[in-house]
Amino acid sequence: MLISEFAKAAELPIDTIRFYIAKGLLKPDRSAKGGSNPYQIFKPEDVTAARMIRLQQTLGYSLGEILALNEEYRAGENSSERTIEVLQSQIERLEERRAALNAALSFLQGKVEWIKAGKPNEAPRLEDYQC
Repeated sequence: MLISEFAKAAELPIDTIRFYIAKGLLKPDRSAKGGSNPYQIFKPEDVTAARMIRLQQTLGYSLGEILALNEEYRAGENSSERTIEVLQSQIERLEERRAALNAALSFLQGKVEWIKAGKPNEAPRLEDYQC
């Protein structure tokens, strides 16, 4: 598929896709058509890759980290063991982030409850939570 079709399928703006390509995050094939500016041809699996990049950004990964993870994944794509290792690393990092988010949510919920109760004693302290 061409970039306009790909943008629609990936639910991303064309400028974002071009940015990902420029940063090496996406690597579409080049067609013989288009002369000195060949068409970029995307595969269905590129849609998944683009969505994963967007998800990783949402989760706080830097573009450098995303690029490194994607390169590791591509390098090990023929090795189930390496793929599992890379994916497991991502899972561990997300679990750490989930724990931090859960702690932050607990603190904020505790603060709201404390205010609703009329501030009866000391306010919940952030340092009491593992944020």
